[in-house]
Amino acid sequence: HWPPQSAWYHFDLSRHAAEALLLSNGKDGSYLLRNSHEGSGSFALSVRAKDSVKHFHVTRKSSGYAFGFNEFASLQDFVSHFANQPLLGSETGTLIVLKCPYPWRVEEPSIYESVRVHTAMQTGRTESDLVANAPSFGTKEGYLVKLGAVVKNWKQRWFTLNRNELKYFKDKMFDEPIRTLDLTACSAVQFDYSKDRVNCFCLVFPERTFYLCAKSGVEADEWIKIIRWKLSHIRKER
Repeated sequence: HWPPQSAWYHFDLSRHAAEALLLSNGKDGSYLLRNSHEGSGSFALSVRAKDSVKHFHVTRKSSGYAFGFNEFASLQDFVSHFANQPLLGSETGTLIVLKCPYPWRVEEPSIYESVRVHTAMQTGRTESDLVANAPSFGTKEGYLVKLGAVVKNWKQRWFTLNRNELKYFKDKMFDEPIRTLDLTACSAVQFDYSKDRVNCFCLVFPERTFYLCAKSGVEADEWIKIIRWKLSHIRKER
């Protein structure tokens, strides 16, 4: 029974990616289990409670799984136990209940969503890498290939996402961006299959649609997820 045989076990999904996933696609009571950075046999249970995500330690023992002062023979026992009673009231007093497992293979209805939602597992990054590179949750940077507006050719550019600004630079070492896109004006971000290129996605603005390609489907998915997460927060604030 190792590693956990469970549809909602997300392997090396990082804390950041778990938060993004549960906040953008989950609902109150959605939960998943992932490896903890504390080594083999220790896991983190991430649970969405209203608009935040809480993380709890779960340890693998020879007799089963330990959580706080309780031990459970299997993950199923653990879930059954907490499906009927709240894990705990957090500082704010919200009760955290395990309502619906968040599977690591998500089938979603539209063609744009049909990509497998599996952000961190294949990128080979660890929790510590992500923490070092992301001073505040909701930042991302990396190379993307962009389609020119006038001359229709593809050029590699360095992109940075911080707060509600997506900037692109001629290259990583340049200080001045070629352009800054204000995401408060962006109406949608989605996979794009019109350009005969793989791992392509587009950002729709009133005056122009930007076409961008990532080096892998996972990377494109990460950009889409985090930008969607931003857009949903912008809409909530309006």
